[in-house]
Amino acid sequence: MELLPLTFASGWASGINAYATVFVLGVLGRFVGTDGVPEGFQRTDVLIIMGILALVELVADKVPVVDSVWDVPSTVIRPVAGAVIGALIAGANGDLLTITLAAVGGVTALVSHLAKAGIRLAVNTSPEPVSNVTASVAGDVGVVGVTALAVLYPVAAAVMAAVLLALMVWLALALMAKIRRGWRWLKQRWTAPPPSDQSA
Repeated sequence: MELLPLTFASGWASGINAYATVFVLGVLGRFVGTDGVPEGFQRTDVLIIMGILALVELVADKVPVVDSVWDVPSTVIRPVAGAVIGALIAGANGDLLTITLAAVGGVTALVSHLAKAGIRLAVNTSPEPVSNVTASVAGDVGVVGVTALAVLYPVAAAVMAAVLLALMVWLALALMAKIRRGWRWLKQRWTAPPPSDQSA
């Protein structure tokens, strides 16, 4: 299995939903018997925990405001997950290959996450919820599809991930004005004082 394409594709997916990425890798490694998936991902306890967290993120990502708030701690979690996945794919031996794949996974996940978070901020400025749910479902499908393809056909998955990443970055740049407006809107929602009790 080509390690670099697998790491790049997994890094892109981690930037969208790190928990689902680990879960899909673990399921395929355990039940399909594909090579190259770290054994730790295939453990029952890891699959249960990642499955629960992936489900929580699946729901949170479809609720306006909640999705963008969720993206704040994910700015740390997703790139770290991408780096860890890359390191484990390399064997985590502390050698140059481990460092290289950890860097590829982490940086790819960071760029993917920032583009995704920016696009969702822009989408959240729309008053209707349909665009938010549509964007979330598209991300879910992309994560499962690219991750599954990465295990079976890593080069094809890496090409697809590269195209999707380029499109996401381009879209985020094109929506920069709305992203800034969405960030100001989110900060106002986050820092707004609680309503005073008028019943007293």
